[in-house]
Amino acid sequence: MNRKLAIIIGLQAFLIVMLFWLLIFYGKDEFEAMSEHSEEEIETINRVVNKDGATLINISPAAQKQSDILTAPLKASSHQASISTYGNVVSIDSLIELRNRYLAVKSEIDILRASLNHNKIELDRFKILNQDNKNVSDKVVAAAVVNTKTDEAKIAAAESNAKNITDSIRQLWGDTLAQHAINPKMSDLLQALISNKRVLIQTTLPFDASEPKLNSSITIAPTAAPSHTMSANYLSPAPITNTTIQGKTYFYHAVTSELRAGMQINATTATSSKKSNGVIVPNNAIIWYAGKPWVYQKMEADQFSRKPIHTDIEVEDGWFYQGQLKANDEVVISGAQLLLSEEFKSQIMNENDD
Repeated sequence: MNRKLAIIIGLQAFLIVMLFWLLIFYGKDEFEAMSEHSEEEIETINRVVNKDGATLINISPAAQKQSDILTAPLKASSHQASISTYGNVVSIDSLIELRNRYLAVKSEIDILRASLNHNKIELDRFKILNQDNKNVSDKVVAAAVVNTKTDEAKIAAAESNAKNITDSIRQLWGDTLAQHAINPKMSDLLQALISNKRVLIQTTLPFDASEPKLNSSITIAPTAAPSHTMSANYLSPAPITNTTIQGKTYFYHAVTSELRAGMQINATTATSSKKSNGVIVPNNAIIWYAGKPWVYQKMEADQFSRKPIHTDIEVEDGWFYQGQLKANDEVVISGAQLLLSEEFKSQIMNENDD
């Protein structure tokens, strides 16, 4: 009896296993079909559309808030065309030496003129005495004439020397600094240069650059510290060129005690008085793709479009831009990288569909 029961149980177990195997074997195709159907139904949401040749990314305001996508309007700005050049802080030792030589010669001339005036008075007195019954001999009158002629010759030589010194100053330093140097009363500028409260700077501009104007200025900074900028005021053309940089040279002066003679400086100077109008693109709005800068512009409340920009002119906290973007256009300043990823994801999906 037990043996029969065991056989029956064994047959039942065998039948169950066979039925289960047949169920799997014949139901496999249907299961795979159902899986494929389910995968087709679960599609990734495509937020990117093409409209009139432009790629637009649709992000609802709620999704923008959830993804921390923030925008800000662009601010209008103007920019004056400028060029960057180099220069150096000039030592004025030779200018001071020439000034001292000139003043010494002028003092000598003053002494000689005083002597000449005295000798002329003596000559006139001797002539009167000589004419009055020869109270003074002809020899004394002749000696007085010689003294007068000698003083006149010395004055002429000294004045020629003074002129030569003045010409040397003009050749080395230009007419403006020459006027400061030959003035007996030391000017405020020269005094400030000597006391190191100001420095004299020579810069070089390209031959096609416009001439600096009176009261104009440039921005300078030590080459070793480019961020340490200061203003320098135009003084005059510089008659001697830079031996390493070819171009037109000019003198500027700056109020500072930090620069030293011989220091190299970077200079930024305006090339024209005309200003260009544009906008300031903030640094946090720019993303880089394929080696180029881009921004995402908010076209509608839920639409964004990637726009190329150029970063040729750097300004404080951003870049000056002229182009498609205008003042008050909104650009993404937070979350731009998410929009770029969404745009790329759409491109990958389209490639897979192909």
